[in-house]
Amino acid sequence: MSELASPPNSGMFDPIQISPAVIPHYPFPGEPLPPMYPIFPTSYEPNLTGKCPVNFSLLSSLMDKTASDCTQPLAEIVGNVICCPQLSSLLRIFQGFYSINSDKLVLQDAVANYCFTDVISILASRGANHTIPTLCSVKSSNLTGGSCPVKDVVTFEKTVNASKLLEACSTVDPLKECCRPVCQPAIMDATLKISGRQLTMDENKNMVGEFNHIDALADCKGVVYSYLSRKLPLDAANTTFRILSACKINKGTGF
Repeated sequence: MSELASPPNSGMFDPIQISPAVIPHYPFPGEPLPPMYPIFPTSYEPNLTGKCPVNFSLLSSLMDKTASDCTQPLAEIVGNVICCPQLSSLLRIFQGFYSINSDKLVLQDAVANYCFTDVISILASRGANHTIPTLCSVKSSNLTGGSCPVKDVVTFEKTVNASKLLEACSTVDPLKECCRPVCQPAIMDATLKISGRQLTMDENKNMVGEFNHIDALADCKGVVYSYLSRKLPLDAANTTFRILSACKINKGTGF
């Protein structure tokens, strides 16, 4: 009977040597890369407007994640599933983050334009597709609250049961939320309450008034997200918003 191999001696082992042959090498450097060949976007220093008073470095990790989810070759392919939900989450968090030192939940129109431009510039400088505003149908007005009648913290907290909203959305179960939602109804309830004034103004009017109220609902929903962004840690807010987006995608709903 052959002898069993003896166990290796204890102690430190020399590092494994990797042959250069296993490192990816494209033999035609002067020609375009073939499909599916790994591409690592180069980053550069963005050209900012200088008119958006935000310390973007505090949002750096969230910016990196969004840029990664919206990289140039993938954004057009998986935009609705990966890129757009993350971009939407970033903008909602940015809206709340911007106004965290004031009682406002939205940005003024002029500042919103500058900040939106800066956000997209930073994302593009980190490898994101520069056409993501068009791909995801987002614009600077998404940061302004639009036609929502409630745009400040004081009025919001007088109108909405804020503690109930935060309790429902502080920790969202990714499995249960899509089947037995807790946070989504709380957001809808808050949205309906802060848009109530608009409903009163629009009731008993023609279809134009009804469409105005639909716009107000969408705008007020953004205000609710802004409030949540002020109260939740950045990572927690992003996780919550992504889970809610996933539920909408699975159900095929838009609001």
